[in-house]
Amino acid sequence: MDIGSVLGLEQLTWGTLILIVIAAFAAGWIDAVVGGGGLLQLPALLLIPGISPIQALATNKLASVFGTATSSVTYYGRAKPDIRTALPMAAIALVGSFGGAAVATVLPAAAFKPIIVVALLAVALFTAFRPQMGAATKLRFSGHKHHIMAGLAGLVIGFYDGLIGPGTGTFLVITLVALLGYDFLQASAKAKIVNLATNTGALLLFIPHGAVLWLLGGILAVANVAGSYLGSRMAISKGTTFIRVVFLVVVVALIAKLGVDVWNENIAPALAALAAVR
Repeated sequence: MDIGSVLGLEQLTWGTLILIVIAAFAAGWIDAVVGGGGLLQLPALLLIPGISPIQALATNKLASVFGTATSSVTYYGRAKPDIRTALPMAAIALVGSFGGAAVATVLPAAAFKPIIVVALLAVALFTAFRPQMGAATKLRFSGHKHHIMAGLAGLVIGFYDGLIGPGTGTFLVITLVALLGYDFLQASAKAKIVNLATNTGALLLFIPHGAVLWLLGGILAVANVAGSYLGSRMAISKGTTFIRVVFLVVVVALIAKLGVDVWNENIAPALAALAAVR
C-alpha cells in the first residue's frame, strides 16, 4: 500500500511515517513530564517532503491537543491540581495562542528566536543553581494578585505557543515554579491544563486556513496520547526530583535546537552580508 497516496502526501514513505510516529510518542512523554515535546514532533513533521511550515505546525497542534488532554486528565485524577488557578490561566492563554498563531501567518518566527534562547539560558542557570526551587509549594502571591500574575503569564506564553510552539510546556512549568511558587509536580499538572488551551487556541486559527493534515494528525495523535499517558504516570509516581532533572535536560535541548536556528536564520546570513560588503 502506498501510504503517501492514502494520506495525501505523495512523497511520504513508510520509513518516514514510522520515524514520525516514534517521535510523536516520545514527544507525548516529554510533554507530559515537563513540556517541550515539540522539539521532536515538529522537526519530525518537517522531514516530510513538500510539507509547508504552517501545515507542520497545524498538524503538530492537532496531535498535541489529544496528548495534552490525556495528560491533563491523568494529572487531575492523581495530583489534584488547583483548577481555580489553572482554568482562568488556560482561558487567557487560549486567547494569547490564537493571537500568536495569527502573527505566525505573517511574521517569521526567526525574528523572536534570539530572545527565546537568551530567556532559556537564564532559565537553565536559574534552575541549576537553585536546587531547592520547586521542591515544595510556597506561593509567592495571594488573592487577586496571584490570579493576575498567572493570567499575564498565560497570555505571554500562550502567544509564544501560537507563534513558535516548542518549549511552551517548559516555559509554563518554570513560570509556575519560579514566579508563582508551586512545586514541580503541581506546576506540571497545571501546565498541562494551560497547554491544552494554548494548543486549542492555535488550532482554532489553523483549521479555517485549511492547514491541518487530518489523517496524518490522527495517526500522530494516537502515538502522542500513548506517550502522554505513560509520561504523566511516571511523573506522578516519581515526583518533583524526577521532573526537575527531565526539565533541565529538555531546557538544554531547547537551547541547542533554537541556538542552531538562530545561527542559521540570523547570524550566518548577517555574517555573509557583511563579508559581501567588504
